[in-house]
Amino acid sequence: MAELDGSMSGEWRFDPEHTRVGFSAKHAMITTVRGAFNDVEGIIQLDTDNLSNSTVTVRLQAASVDTRNEKRDAHLRSPDFFDIETYPEIVFTSTTIDEVEENNFMVVGDLTIRDTTKQVAIPIVLLGVSRDPMGNLRAGFEATRRLNRRDYGLEWNLPLDTGGVLVSEKVTLEFEISAIKTEGEAQEG
Repeated sequence: MAELDGSMSGEWRFDPEHTRVGFSAKHAMITTVRGAFNDVEGIIQLDTDNLSNSTVTVRLQAASVDTRNEKRDAHLRSPDFFDIETYPEIVFTSTTIDEVEENNFMVVGDLTIRDTTKQVAIPIVLLGVSRDPMGNLRAGFEATRRLNRRDYGLEWNLPLDTGGVLVSEKVTLEFEISAIKTEGEAQEG
């Protein structure tokens, strides 16, 4: 586990090959369906001397949604859900970052899905910082946050004969982030 120090200040970019932004939701009230967005960009501007100057921006291409079922993915891309033709990106932009205890942060910001922007707080854990074999300074983070999808205009559903609905309103977001510090000669790998 690494503590924040001055050498960590600067720009960090998500390594898309080693980062997962996923989600899970209940299907038919009894099973869990998991998915992820395969096209993820993220930038962390870190100021370890004054954490309040730090920012995080995350961009997900909605068309990259992947639940391992092409029919379901096509439905998620449709106007019933993400409406990717009109709203191609899902964007999170931080407004505040606070260290709530060692290596645990509360990142608050604006999450925009479709045409709706709401403030969310995401508890994030810094798992560690180390040099990888290619010389990159790499940091690992994890976070989980539940949201109500209807708050973002994702209203589609079907009632079940036994009561309840086909797709849960609550969706759990799952973040497994590997970020690389922007430095001189290091290579991504």
